[in-house]
Parts: sequence; C-alpha cells; structure tokens
Amino acid sequence: MQRNILEYLEDTVQRFPDKTAFANESMGMTFQEVSQASRKIGTCLIKKGYQREPVVIYMKKHPHMIAAFWGVVYSSCFYVPIDEDMPAFRISLIFQNLKPRAVICDEATREQVKDFKDFDGEVLLYDEIVSNKADDGLLLDVRERSIDTDPIYIVFTSGSTGIPKGVVACHRSVIDYVENLTEVLGITKDSVLANQTPLYFDACLKELFSSLKCGATTYLTPKSLFMFPVKLVEFLNEYKINTVCWVVSALTMISSMKTFDKIKPKYLHTIAFGSEVFPIKQFHLWREALPEARFINLYGPTEATGMSCYYEVNREFEEGEAIPIGRPFKNTEILLLDENNKLPPKGEPGEICIRGTALTLGYYKDEERTNEVFVQNPLNHCYHELIYRTGDIGRLNEYGELMFLSRKDYQIKHMGHRIELGEIEAHVHQVDGIHSACCIYDKEKEKITLFYSGVIETKELVANLKKTLPRYMIPNHVYSLETMPLTANGKVDRTTLKQMIKSERTRRE
Repeated sequence: MQRNILEYLEDTVQRFPDKTAFANESMGMTFQEVSQASRKIGTCLIKKGYQREPVVIYMKKHPHMIAAFWGVVYSSCFYVPIDEDMPAFRISLIFQNLKPRAVICDEATREQVKDFKDFDGEVLLYDEIVSNKADDGLLLDVRERSIDTDPIYIVFTSGSTGIPKGVVACHRSVIDYVENLTEVLGITKDSVLANQTPLYFDACLKELFSSLKCGATTYLTPKSLFMFPVKLVEFLNEYKINTVCWVVSALTMISSMKTFDKIKPKYLHTIAFGSEVFPIKQFHLWREALPEARFINLYGPTEATGMSCYYEVNREFEEGEAIPIGRPFKNTEILLLDENNKLPPKGEPGEICIRGTALTLGYYKDEERTNEVFVQNPLNHCYHELIYRTGDIGRLNEYGELMFLSRKDYQIKHMGHRIELGEIEAHVHQVDGIHSACCIYDKEKEKITLFYSGVIETKELVANLKKTLPRYMIPNHVYSLETMPLTANGKVDRTTLKQMIKSERTRRE
C-alpha cells in the first residue's frame, strides 16, 4: 500500500531516469537529477535535526524550487512554499504563524531572507545543500517511521480577517488526489504540461504531482506571457504542450483578445479549468478553435486538497447556461446542506460540503478557525465524522450533476430581495464585448457596484442588462476598467475592487 508521495518519484526515476521532469525556458531537470537533489536535501535536513516540522522554501519559480519540495518531504518535514513576488507584509504574517527554524533559499532570494524581521532561524542555500552526499540508510530509517497521515505541505490561503490561513495537507489526501486527477485527465508519460500558477498555490499540484506519478514533463510558464496572448500560445506550441490545467481568467484572456484569429495551440488536446465560472461565450471560442480537444471543469477548495469534483463537457451549452462542476472524485462525497443542516429538496440549493480522504488536516496552529469549517457531519449522529463546509452554494441539475451557484459571501439582501452576485456577473458575461466582470456589494451604502473590462460602453452594457435582469438587480454603479485586477493565482482580485469602491466613496464625500 502506498503511503508516501515520494514513492511516485522513486518509481518514475526507475522508468524514465533521463527524461525531463521539470523545466523552464533556460534549463530542465531530469527525474534522475530531481531524485538526486531531493535526497541530498533530505539528508542534510535530517542531519541538522529537522524532522516533522515546517521548512520554508523561499526561491524564485524554478525547477530547483520543486526539487527542494521533495527534499523537505524526504526529511519527514513539510514544505511551505513562498514566492519571491509575495508581498513582504504577507510573508511576515506567515512567519509569525509558522515560527520556522529553517528557510531554503537561492542566490536570487538570499539577501531578501536577511530582511525577514520575524525569522531568526537557519538560512540554507540550495546550491550548498545539494553539494552534500545522500545517506540512503538515514533516509530509509526516516521513511520507515512515517505514516500516510503525516503532513506533506502547508499552503496559505486568504482569510476573511486578513490573516492568512495555513492549510496542512497529508500524504493520504494527496495520493488520493493524484490518483483521481491523473485518471480523469488521462495523464500519461506522453503528457506535456504547462504550469500557470505560482508554486505557493495548491493549484500547481496538478502539474507537479502528475509529473511525479506518470513521468510527464512540466514546463513552468513565464508569468510575463500572460500579458501577451499570442506569445503565450507560441510558447505552448514551441514546447508542444498538450495539457493545461489553468484558471478560467488565463484562458479567457487568450480567447477574448481574438488570439485564435492569429494562432492556435497546435498540440493542446486536454484543457482543464477551474477557480471561476467559465463564461459560455468564451468557452465557445475555445471549443471552436479546438473542436477535438477535451474540456474538463474542475472544482475543489484548498481545504480539500485542491480538487474534489470534475465534469468533462459532453454536450452543448447555450448562452445563459453554466457548465456543471459535475461529480465527486472517487473516495469523496459531496453533501448539500440547507440553513437547517438538512438535505434540501431535489434541485434546491444548499451549501457544498465535502467528506472523505480529500479533507486536509485543518489550519496550522489555528484551532478556532479550523473548528469553524471542519465540523461534525450533522447528518451523522452515530460516530465522529468530519466534513468541510466550503461556503459555496450549489445544487443538483436534472442530470444529477453538481452546479456551482455562488459563494455564501456573495449572497446579499438588497432592496428586500435575496440576490446572488454571481447571477448578475453571469448576465454581464453574456453581453458581446465583455472580457471580464465582477460585482461587489457595498454594505455600508447598500449599493451594487459592477466592474468590467471589455470593448463596450457603459451605457450600452447597462441597457443590455435592463433587458435581462429585474430592476432590483441592476448595479447601482458601473465602472469600465482597462484590465481587471487579478490575484497572484489569476482570480479576480475582489479586495482591490473593494478598496477602489472605498476610495471613490471617500472622494465623493
């Protein structure tokens, strides 16, 4: 029985030692090189006395950073990735929570680590620790004492209070996730993937662990290319990328700019997407450009190891329809709970709750916030059974497929009506000329504000909305933006939009 994700690497290096595992535009690492580097790092950490504790990896986005991940795991520790582009204030909050004893860095980040006010531990330079020898006996001894519920990583997500939450994932959850994902996406040794997200987001697991298990190759896509869609597609073609698992905004950036009129991804046959609702208009552009490709909608929170549900698009969708998030992965169950913690009538909405091995171990050193969302299954009064309350609202359609409706947070009471902001956004996306849209509710002023990017005038957009939405759902303020602000992982940055509203309100007053 498999109980450690490193078994994937150890099996793959036997089959494909000289094959490229991870690469960027300037260099690549074979599976053999990744294995050698990670075993050396693991040995070094063990000899220094680091075991079963967080080790921060603060490096530029590079294949060496990935090798450092596995090196930390070899030591029985759990890695905490931090990107060089992460704001200093957020890093400070993370260090206050972790209180790590060690940070692995590279030459590009070495000087920055010295400026960390909340860290007084040991700084380990990647090039130096990989110069040591691996001790197979020492590594084996540590492995024999490990179990599959041991932590493997901590990734930090945003918290409603402004304090990041460190989600702790274990080997068992990740193993089940990888087994499910690679089966659903059809990942093989011939798969060539392009990573889109920063390596400090759990979204990168789709590429990294798929490569480990299947012997696939993952290319780290330069962040700068996502501002230039033609160059981005050229990158996909140059490296013969055939599989992507990207956030929706990255895909719509390509299609909305009429990129397919100039160039198309020649090798792409599997497109997985998630994190946001895929506007049908933009989805159709992708389907027209790549009619033979598979399109798979993925859904799942970080707290459930990243992905819990999937839906492979197998029928046509009209304007105004939404693509389902489908059915749960194996060994995962989705429960819909109403306001009374009961199952809602068939077809009625409820909060999406998850049970199974997908559940992570909760938030690091944060029992209070862990207990708020990792709770006893209210449908089970017989024994202890945790579920994760996602805060997402969903319902089952006539096919028995799960539909994402909105966040609980995005459900508002406005003019006496209960409104899902996601519904307004869905109608905006149906209007010709819209690239991206986001609704924010100003609770203080009780106003709905719509931000959008596109090639349509504000007056024309509002006129279109009045044809499809009831009066009480028409946004009170509408602002056209040249580009929509995005978070580091490609989602619409609602925090920035809220700040823009606040600034505008202050200016008016």
